Amino acid sequence: MSDMTAPARFRRVAFDRLAGWARDDHAAAFSAFRRSAARILVAAPKTRGLALDGDALRAPAAAALAAPDRPTGTDARAFFERWFEPRRIVPAEGGGFVTGYYEPEVKGALKPSAAFPVPLHRRPDDLHEIKPGDERFDLPEDLTWAVRRDGRLLPHPDRAAVMAGALDGRGLELAYVASWAEAFFIHVQGSARIRLAEGGTLRVAFAAKSGHPYFPIARVLVEKGLMTPAEATADVLRAWLDANPAEASAVMGRNRSYIFFAEAPVQDPALGPLAAAAVPLTPGRSLAVDRHLMTFHMPIYVEADLPGETPGQRLPFRRLMIAQDTGSAILGPARGDIFFGTGPEAFAKAARVRHPARFTVLVPRREPTGGP
Repeated sequence: MSDMTAPARFRRVAFDRLAGWARDDHAAAFSAFRRSAARILVAAPKTRGLALDGDALRAPAAAALAAPDRPTGTDARAFFERWFEPRRIVPAEGGGFVTGYYEPEVKGALKPSAAFPVPLHRRPDDLHEIKPGDERFDLPEDLTWAVRRDGRLLPHPDRAAVMAGALDGRGLELAYVASWAEAFFIHVQGSARIRLAEGGTLRVAFAAKSGHPYFPIARVLVEKGLMTPAEATADVLRAWLDANPAEASAVMGRNRSYIFFAEAPVQDPALGPLAAAAVPLTPGRSLAVDRHLMTFHMPIYVEADLPGETPGQRLPFRRLMIAQDTGSAILGPARGDIFFGTGPEAFAKAARVRHPARFTVLVPRREPTGGP
């Protein structure tokens, strides 16, 4: 990409110049790509702002589905090297950055109680995602969803209004959880597994949002001098919200975006919820990307040094991942969000990840190289 006004350019690199490439678990990456492959052949992904051709993924997708379900690591590595060529992403401004996310697993109920008073809401029938060409009337330009009423689009109540009861009495409650802080983290992650007091597990997944811009509330605590930017990780933020309920509501209300959910089946307990690319998330191999720039299902090699289990420890993260998801806060050509899995252990890993990273996209070759 030579246009200097573009958000990034690509630089050719060889596979043997990717740090840790030979030691990665290519079979695990292949399994994640194979899930994408079935979707690609149904509908090739749209080519996005970085001009990575979604239709070019059809040939490697067909080859992946024709290959054995569980190839050896050597065969999986050979597959990626045969069908793809590495291109380092060089942003026009700044550097690469990676964060982590997870699927919360919490206690809850289908009916409200003193233990579980806070609702997770279904999508309202009148909520509409604003499309190009829609008459916006006087809606703010940064509003992406709105209420359709009497032929007009109107702003939906934001998070603070919903927390104050704006949706009460409409029968939109899908389930109930222990606190607004619990609900907030489910909203940010976009899904959850709820262990129901009535028995069984309910998985909820993103269905819609209020359309108001996402705002990172950790910034509020930094502005108040309560923590430094380096300390403002998700686990520290969650601890502060739990310890300061009187102030927490106002802080959470600064993020006006409010998320709505739908029930989703748990078909494979080892996998995460259905991602934006219409495939289930694979822990440690699915990457959320900027959907306006990165074409879904592209393999992306991520190089970063991430927190270990002891304070100050840094461990090399060198892993081939598949672009299968997105998020409101994931913006930029060299920006990724690693899906770590479900439950408290996944949260502990994801919460501390806010680190520089290097991204190399594997671009489908015009013609595959020799080999199996």
